Amino acid sequence: MLRTAGARLLDDRDRSKVRSALDADPVATCMVASRVETVGVEPWRLGGELWGVGGRLDGLCFSGANLVPLRGERTEVRHFAERARRQRRHCSSLVGRRELVLPLWEELQEYWDAAREVRPDQPLMATATAPSIDPDPEVRQTRPDELERYLPAAIAMFLEEVGVDPRLGDGGAGYRARVAELIGAGRAFVRFEQGEVVFKAEIGALSSRVGQIQGVWVHPDWRGRGLGQAGTAAVVAHLVRARRVASLYVNAFNTPARRAYERIGFEQVGSFATVLF
Repeated sequence: MLRTAGARLLDDRDRSKVRSALDADPVATCMVASRVETVGVEPWRLGGELWGVGGRLDGLCFSGANLVPLRGERTEVRHFAERARRQRRHCSSLVGRRELVLPLWEELQEYWDAAREVRPDQPLMATATAPSIDPDPEVRQTRPDELERYLPAAIAMFLEEVGVDPRLGDGGAGYRARVAELIGAGRAFVRFEQGEVVFKAEIGALSSRVGQIQGVWVHPDWRGRGLGQAGTAAVVAHLVRARRVASLYVNAFNTPARRAYERIGFEQVGSFATVLF
C-alpha cells in the first residue's frame, strides 16, 4: 500500500503550482495570494511558510503570523496538523474557510494552548459590481501626514473587533508600522469631521483579482447614521473601478452589518472561521 507523504515546505520551484491553487479560490485565498504575487514563495521573503500536500498541491496551507489552511480535504488537514504540532505555536490566529479551519483546530486543540475565542461562522461576502447604494463622497484615501489622527481610530477598532490592545508587547511600534504601510499604499480610507475620524476602513489584502476590506469602524458618536454602509460602499467603488472583486467576512451573529453589506451589493460566497489566541 502506498503511503501518502506529509506536508512539505514549498519554495519558488513550486511557485506556478501555488499560483494555480490560489487562483482556483481567489476570494478565500486573497490574504496569501497578495503576498505570493508580490514576493514569491520563499519563506524568508514571504514572511511565513507555505506547506503543500501532493504533487498537484491537493493541500495548501500558510504558516506565519496566522495559520491559514487554503486547500484540502480531511487527509490534507491532518498532515497540516502534524506539521504544526512539531513546532511551537507562534501564530496569533487560525483563519480561513470554515470547512478547513474547524477540522484543523480539532486536530490541534489537544496539543496547543487554549483558544481565547473561536468564531465558527463568519460569512465570506463578495461583489464585483458597483455598489447598489450611493458611496459617501466624503470618504477618501488617508494621506501619510494624517497617520497620527488616523491611528487612534485604528486602535479603537482593533480593541472592539479583536479584544486585544495592538500596542501590547512592543508599545505599538509594530501596529503603527502596519497602519503606516496601509496608508502609504493608498489602502486606508477615512472620513474626517472637524479633524476627527468618524469612519475608517482598510483594504487589508490586495491581490491582482481581489481586495479584502477590513477594519470597518464608525466613531461611537456617529453610529446609526448610515456612515458605515456608505463608507464601505466608497471602498467597494474604489476596488471595482480598479477591476477587482471586493470581499470581506463578518461574524454571522452581526445581523445589522450583514444586512448593510447586502444592501451595498455583497453576496455570501462561503464561510470563514477564526480561532483567536
